[in-house]
Amino acid sequence: MTRNVVVIGAGIGGLSSAVRLARKGCQVTVLEARSVAGGLAGGFQLEGFRFDTGPYVLLDRPGIEWAFRQLEIDPETQLSLQRIPEVYQVDDGSGHNVAVYDSFEQTASEFEQQWPGTREKYGQFIDRSAAVYRRLQPMQWKSQPGVIDVFRNGAWRDVPFLLSSLGSVLKASKLPEAIVQALGIWTHVAGQLAGAAPAPLALVTSVIHHVGACYLRGGIGMISDVLMNAATDAGAEFRFGTPVRRICCRNGTVIGVETDKEMLLADAVISNAGLATYAGLLDEAGRAALSHRTQRYFQNLPLQSPGVCAYLAVKGRPAPPYLRFRLRGEEDGCRLLVTPGVVDPSLENEGWYPARLIAPMAHARAESGGEAGQRAFLHRVVEQEHWWRDCFDDVRVLETRIPSEWGNRFHLHNNSMNPVMTSKFMLTGRVAHRSPWIRRLYLTGSATHPGQWVSFCSVSGVLAADCLLADAKARR
Repeated sequence: MTRNVVVIGAGIGGLSSAVRLARKGCQVTVLEARSVAGGLAGGFQLEGFRFDTGPYVLLDRPGIEWAFRQLEIDPETQLSLQRIPEVYQVDDGSGHNVAVYDSFEQTASEFEQQWPGTREKYGQFIDRSAAVYRRLQPMQWKSQPGVIDVFRNGAWRDVPFLLSSLGSVLKASKLPEAIVQALGIWTHVAGQLAGAAPAPLALVTSVIHHVGACYLRGGIGMISDVLMNAATDAGAEFRFGTPVRRICCRNGTVIGVETDKEMLLADAVISNAGLATYAGLLDEAGRAALSHRTQRYFQNLPLQSPGVCAYLAVKGRPAPPYLRFRLRGEEDGCRLLVTPGVVDPSLENEGWYPARLIAPMAHARAESGGEAGQRAFLHRVVEQEHWWRDCFDDVRVLETRIPSEWGNRFHLHNNSMNPVMTSKFMLTGRVAHRSPWIRRLYLTGSATHPGQWVSFCSVSGVLAADCLLADAKARR
């Protein structure tokens, strides 16, 4: 049995792996470079307000509930989830404001009023999407779904869908362009174009209508708090302020990790460090186990920038919807205003509420422009674009972040969150939970699971831990 496991990073994936392994009797040590857990999915206090740290805005209820059940955590008692009635609105600059509600009926009725004849087409699109989602969902709970899984779930009929791009799926709906832009808004949040984005992003609106877009009372950062407590109770040891310098290998097998202060021997390592695992953390012996082609593959993957963000205090309770998107064209991406006070009135502090203004930024653009270019973009979004200020009686900008600041504060690989989830990358399986090149090295986090939800990071933590446990059992 693999007893001594080191987990690199106390993000959602690392925390979930730690809970799973500690409950199974492993001795788990979690090394975290920062002073707190959660990573970009954590939360923080600022001038009397609690904010979600990173650019996450919605929670996938089925995903987090599945992960928590595997971790022996009751999601009903540990998380206060509520459906959001008025989810989002998109202004694409064409003069149409497209609103998506929790209710299919309300959404479809408003579409019909603006574009007569649209209701039936939208209903067909949602019904088809719901059927695809039901067939594909079980494969989210597999580390490497195989042919048997595809046939068992009836997902063989969805192979053409999976081979398609988001753009082609939305175009086939024959819905008005403004609605197509609204349904595909999630690819703009990721800083990519619909033609390269994977088709499953088209399923989001169906999930909103059938399962519900969820708000977590207290913020998404509550997930890391619950996981941290569960891991500690299960016996995992946490060492904060401890960045990992090297993953040490011998003969293609992990033997431990090196920090600034010591060498920690380990039977296995689970890394929540994303692409940095292969691109920067492996020692010379570990890199030698990777072919030059593999190294180039990881070096050349397109990356997703966390973009720029402003943390706001706004006067008066915000009006719905919860999310307001504004498209600025393909070159300039989109903007997103997040107002949790719409859903949670308890966030009020002397007549003020917290809000976030998020603007995705292409990674290449952020890196080529450097800090000066990033700050110029932030200044334009916050100081020169007034559409979002017009939503409130008064606004205070409490703090801002640019990509280089995200990178420095959160130890991000090349100032990126993860690889961009292109259609091609999703079909290749993303980064494997079980390293194909280094024995007893496992990876978790957003780079390893085909989705952008915080809950998928938790799912990936369970799957990575299960790969480790299965390998340990096979060796006995």
